[in-house]
Parts: sequence; structure tokens; C-alpha cells
Amino acid sequence: MKSLIAFVSLALLGCAAIWAQNSGRNAGNRDSKGEKSADVRQVASAAKTSVAKKSVQPNPTITVAVEKGAKWLASVQGADGGWGQDGGDPSNVRQSDHLESKGNDVANTALAALALLRAGDQYRPNIERAVDFILRRVEASPKDGLSITDDKQTQVQRKLGPYIDTFVASMLLAQVDGTFAKGNARIRSGLEKCVAKIEHNQTKDGSWNVGGGWAPLLGTSLASRSLYEAGKKGLAVNEEVMARADAYTVKNQKDRDSMARGGGGGGGTGSGTGPSTARGVGGTSAAAGVELYQDAQALEQLSRTPQSRRENAREIAAISGKLSDSKFVEGYGSIGGEEFFSYLNISDGLKRSGGKEWSEWHSKIAQKILKLQNDDGTWAGHHCITGRCAVTSAAILNLTSDRVD
Repeated sequence: MKSLIAFVSLALLGCAAIWAQNSGRNAGNRDSKGEKSADVRQVASAAKTSVAKKSVQPNPTITVAVEKGAKWLASVQGADGGWGQDGGDPSNVRQSDHLESKGNDVANTALAALALLRAGDQYRPNIERAVDFILRRVEASPKDGLSITDDKQTQVQRKLGPYIDTFVASMLLAQVDGTFAKGNARIRSGLEKCVAKIEHNQTKDGSWNVGGGWAPLLGTSLASRSLYEAGKKGLAVNEEVMARADAYTVKNQKDRDSMARGGGGGGGTGSGTGPSTARGVGGTSAAAGVELYQDAQALEQLSRTPQSRRENAREIAAISGKLSDSKFVEGYGSIGGEEFFSYLNISDGLKRSGGKEWSEWHSKIAQKILKLQNDDGTWAGHHCITGRCAVTSAAILNLTSDRVD
């Protein structure tokens, strides 16, 4: 009997110990308010995210289109690592088309590399050659001034402004910063040089609408975006510069709306290369008179952070409300490179908030872009920026905008 009592006592003590140990574990997974600890919440969140990602099925039509376009870009890269208006080698150029420029330039090269970054790791060698092409020009450029290249009057420069090369090169360098196995010090140095050029050459009104161009407001959009991307990589970007750019954009929207209510018109008439020019802040020629370009730039710039989305909710809602208007979305009336870049601004802006507006827009604009792809995998603009390199790159960036975290 004593033996039996001793055995039962030991068993009860063992159960009590196990219960206490499990209670301690459960208590350790909750905070003082009885809520799950941060570690447990993170694991649960990661599990949900993993399930969510697995449930998102890629669109096979988009996947095929992107791969065709990316393969074309990779196949026409020049021996020097660059791309020009219609390809990287004279043999790629459409002989029937007039070219504003010949040879390979920084802007087309940066845009092509940005597109290939989205298309997949198999294009890493092409991207590395493109980065080297760009860095050689950045390193050879003077410290002062906004330019990083001696190339003049390329098609992209003529349409988006003469310093567009600096803006898109900075965007690319920010994207690849910290991702190469070697040579990152060179990339960071080139990025810092571009950022300094952009910051030091902002105009008093907060824009970078300098030196002409048919739609320089899109250039200002890319200048501001390049600083934003650099800041995300840890560079100390001047907050006053960013604040002036935001103030410019808000004022530009209000001035345009005020002119519309008062019946004011744009300045001047077109010369056959585009519509009439709208007057921007301070009477400066801010952009071609296409509402899409200005609103798309504003939507992207004013939606970058939760705080900016709250502060600019009225402007964002007004622009979003126009996206169901086919005439607004058509822009100039035919689809050129400017439209593709404007669609990209809208996509990037809407995706930050997500929801129905984003998913409906992405589906609609993807279908529109897919219908414009050529049999060889390229896209070409129907006005202004017509070059296959820039437009194909912009098309790929649009189609893959849902892949960006």
C-alpha cells in the first residue's frame, strides 16, 4: 500500500511539473495584457503573408509578354553595354523611322536596365554591363552642373528635358545599390554624385523644369522620384529639396484647377510636335498641355508615405476619380512614351494604398498595354517618344508594377 501511495504521489508531482512548464511557455508567448508576444505575432504574420503570396497567381499572358520584351531588350544591347533610341547597335535600327539621335545614351540604357531588373535574375549580366556604361559617364562628368553626359538632343532629352539622363541614372543606381556581389562602392559613389547634382540644381519653384523639352514635368517627376529612391537606400537626401518639390506639385495642381474654373487657357499653340503648352508655377512652361501627365506625376509624388497620403487625400481622390474617363487616360490622344510613363506613375501611386482602385487600374492598363505589343516583343510610341527601347522598357515596368514590394 505504501508503495502504491508513493507511486501515485510521484505521478501527480510529475503532472504538476509538466502543467507548470507548459503554463510558463504559454505565458511567455503573451504580454502583460494577455496578448500574443511580438515574436508570436511576427510568426503568425509571416505565415499569413506566405499563404497570401502563394494564393496570388501570376497572369500567364503578362508573363509571356514581359519575357518577349525583355528578351528583345537583352538581344539588342550594344557591345558597350548601352542602348539607344531603337537598339544598342546600328543593325537594330528601323531604317524607315527618323531618329532624333544615334548611338547609345544614358537615359535609354538606364530605362532598359530598370526593366530588366523586374524581368528576372537571368538578365543580371546585362544589367551589370549597363551599370558600367552609365558609371563611366557619371565618373567623367564634372562635379558641378546637372548633366552627366555629353550627348545632346537625344529623343528622350527632347521630350523630357536635357537632364533626364541624370534622373533615370540615379533611379537605376539606387535600385542596384547594395545588390551587386562586388563594386558597390563605385555604385554608391556614382549615386551620391547624381543625388548631389539633382539637389544643387533644383529651381527656385521646386521643380527641375529646366532647359526645355516637350513634357519636362515628367522629368521633374523622375528627378523627385530618384531622390526618394536614394533616400530609401540610406542616402542623406536633403529634406528641404523634397519639401520644395512637394510644394511645387501641390501648387501646380491648385493653379491648374484655378485656371480651369476661371476659364484660363494654356500659353501658346502647338507646333506639330505636341499640343499647346500649359503654363506652370511662376509662368514657367511646366508640361505639354496634357492633363494626364500632370495628374499622374502628382499622384505618384503625393502618395509616397502614409502621412503624405493623408495630407493630400483630396488631391489624390480627385485624380483617382478621373481614371474611369477614357479621354483622360488617352492623354494626348495616341499612345506615346509619355503616356506609358504617366501610366507608371499612376500605378506606383495607387499600389501604395492597394484596394479596389489599384487592382482595377492595373487590370485595365495591363490589357491596354498588352494589345499594343508588336510581334517581335517590342512596344513603340505613336507620338513624341517613339523609340522602342524607352517604350518597351516603360511597358515592362507597367506590366510588372504589381511585383514591387
